[in-house]
Amino acid sequence: MSIAKAVPNINVTPLIDVLLVLLIIFMVISPQKPHQFEAKIPEKPPENQENVPPDPLSLLVTVPRTGGGYKLNTQEAATLEDLNKQLFAALNGRPADRKAVFIKAPRTINFGEVVKVIDVVKAAGGSPIGLQIEALDQ
Repeated sequence: MSIAKAVPNINVTPLIDVLLVLLIIFMVISPQKPHQFEAKIPEKPPENQENVPPDPLSLLVTVPRTGGGYKLNTQEAATLEDLNKQLFAALNGRPADRKAVFIKAPRTINFGEVVKVIDVVKAAGGSPIGLQIEALDQ
């Protein structure tokens, strides 16, 4: 009596069905190519605009080595109240991403003075606040 060997028979029809369904799914969810690109052309500035210096992206507050005045970029401020008014005027109306203020003070100054300036900047609406640690050229 001889034993007949069973020949394996793989049915690939379900495999092909699954692959075709996956192919259709990927074709449907794939993004379509844009048919045209929009080009944004910059507009010409008005002719009657005066030579106004551009608004800086960030502001720099300089704390003096000795008690004296403060500086906001190039403007002098005698007291912290004056500095607060200048900061409020400079920061008012700016978008939130352009309200960065850097504070530059010498390393020899008492940190309490710098904290007072930080409080004034926060009250005026400056955010974020950065501290510069380089030595001043005074």
